[in-house]
Amino acid sequence: MKERNSRQSFLGPNLDKSFSEVRIGIVGLGGGGSQIVQQLAHVGFLNYVIADPDVVEESNLTRLFGATVRDANDAVLKVDVAKRLIVGLQPEANFAAVTTRWQDCPEALKGCHIIVGCVDTFAGRRELEAFARRHMAIYIDLGMDVWKGDDNQPVMGGQVFVSLPGKPCLQCLGILNEDNLAKEALAYGAAGGRPQVVWANGVIASTAVGRIVDIVFGWTGRSSAPACMSYDGNREEVKPHWKLRNLTVSQCPHYPAEAVGHPVFSKL
Repeated sequence: MKERNSRQSFLGPNLDKSFSEVRIGIVGLGGGGSQIVQQLAHVGFLNYVIADPDVVEESNLTRLFGATVRDANDAVLKVDVAKRLIVGLQPEANFAAVTTRWQDCPEALKGCHIIVGCVDTFAGRRELEAFARRHMAIYIDLGMDVWKGDDNQPVMGGQVFVSLPGKPCLQCLGILNEDNLAKEALAYGAAGGRPQVVWANGVIASTAVGRIVDIVFGWTGRSSAPACMSYDGNREEVKPHWKLRNLTVSQCPHYPAEAVGHPVFSKL
């Protein structure tokens, strides 16, 4: 075992091997995604696919880990900031960088064991989860928002959902449904401009990275169980989401087990 992993020895004897074999995709490298990248590199993972077409802007500097004022002035790609973070912590890391929409270059994600979605829209979440299910990858979804409560005070919340092949999906839990997808399609609200703050993103990202480490190493014995954690920023609480407690299905009806691999089209 490498010396740098000595304080993580509780994860098991195969740390170095697992770190060199597991491939993780991160889609969206802003507030949450930048912290996911940094933490995974600190932990020791060596294989990445990083995807984001956007550049650093001044408004990103309150939450985008690794970004500097100079990056914002020079409109540096968020992918390049993520590369800098990874290489600074793991000089031997391997990664593929996607600087377009990931949908325009899906081949890069096909070899991933785990895909982390840090995207703003419901439609984006649906597309990523469907892609992960088809290619038998574990999908981890992160989300947060701030809205006005009944007393007109800000309410901060978020969630981390682990979508395992064959197990309940975002639709099963009602996180994705026809209503919110339809509203979004009609430009309801301000998807893409939602409030983001570094401390909430940090809690949510750390929760997600903890789940990734557990999935890979199984150190808690719960890595095969569906997980949906809810973050209450006003109460500073992370706990199982109430939707998971009320879940009525154990197997997902939306993504059949046989619907995997490359789609095949036949002439009618």
